[in-house]
Amino acid sequence: MKNKFLFMLTAFLLFPAFLQAQVMVVRVDGNKVYLDTSSLNRNVQKGDLFKVILSSEKLTNPKTGKDLGLVYNYSQEGKIVEVQPLYAVGETEEDKRIAVGQEVVLTATAPTQQVLPASTQEADKISTHRKTVYDPVEQEVIGVTEANVTGKNNFITLSNKGQVTVWTRGEKGALKEELSFALPAAKRALAISAAPVKDNKAQIFVSYFDENRKTISTAVLENQDGALKEIATLAYFAKELGCGQSKQIWLQKPFVSGIYPGNARLLAYTDGKFAPTKETISTYRNWLTGVNRYAVESGSAQNTVYTSSNGRLRLVLSNGKRAESKDLFAGAPNRVKYKQEILKFYPSVQVFGPEGNAAFAAVENVSKLGILSDTFGQYQNSKIHFLTFEKGRLSVTNTVELDGVVYDTACTDSAVLAAEVLPDGNSSVVEIFK
Repeated sequence: MKNKFLFMLTAFLLFPAFLQAQVMVVRVDGNKVYLDTSSLNRNVQKGDLFKVILSSEKLTNPKTGKDLGLVYNYSQEGKIVEVQPLYAVGETEEDKRIAVGQEVVLTATAPTQQVLPASTQEADKISTHRKTVYDPVEQEVIGVTEANVTGKNNFITLSNKGQVTVWTRGEKGALKEELSFALPAAKRALAISAAPVKDNKAQIFVSYFDENRKTISTAVLENQDGALKEIATLAYFAKELGCGQSKQIWLQKPFVSGIYPGNARLLAYTDGKFAPTKETISTYRNWLTGVNRYAVESGSAQNTVYTSSNGRLRLVLSNGKRAESKDLFAGAPNRVKYKQEILKFYPSVQVFGPEGNAAFAAVENVSKLGILSDTFGQYQNSKIHFLTFEKGRLSVTNTVELDGVVYDTACTDSAVLAAEVLPDGNSSVVEIFK
């Protein structure tokens, strides 16, 4: 009995974060179980193993009464026999206790998805992009951008605790804090952007999830007399698109279709308030962090690039068709649980260079090996891949490896910006020059 208890406790310690991966049974047909894998940040393979969570029970310390969490009871282990872009089919012993809606623990049998294709591996060896890594700051930075907030170009960072910090570049790679602002504790930080929408100095746009109201909004901050002050609240998700002086702020209405957001509208400041204009782009039901647009094919038409749910970048061509990458990029450490769903905010895809001959910069967060590879934030490092559009495909041409995990990126006139979250929880701002 003691050994059984220890096993159950060990299972509890290992699996609770994993369960948030939201792999769910959507159909049962005899010994075949159909699984929704659309929320995973890696591809499922034939031969992967799975167990259905049949039930759970609360584990309590009998002396102190302390709630220790849940212990899970599983079905017999099964094997994946068929893989489709958004679902997988597994076979297991027929069990009448398995039902639609139950969650599943999915385990990769081999780390093949952690290995990049040969073309990407070769690119790793010949990286020509110069980078500057600034001294670490004692924050877990989930977003970074650059704009003129204090009269000079500043880095602006957003931490996982909702702290907005404006920095200037100091000597020998140091960052000097100039201004700061903190979101209330119940407002979960999602993304940060900055651009001079109102006047010559930039406003800062901080999108957040209100955990009490279950809504997404954006706080607009401005430097007033040497302090960051909130000057407006927008009932939208906001994100900057573009690089440096050409970037613009776009607004997106949350939860237009179920858990999905709507299309985006350009932000303007008119009649004394911030409001969306009539100019619209389709986000293909993605959050704006995973979307960008640029004249990729030619200088006459804007193309949309976005991160698809199966992990590949897709470029919408002028004829309506889509080109896509063969490499996977959809590692999303920034996630929010909304009702019974998981909202995934993919790292931004930056696009820059001559119109008609653009380059892309996409993040690949490398998962930790083992059963925790699909949980929140369970990543060990990241890479910034540079791609070009050639022969109908987005192909990796160059790769820069980083020491930490990247939640999001930004783009200046000269560089791609990222903040790598290091294993100790601190973060370094990185400039990767174009």
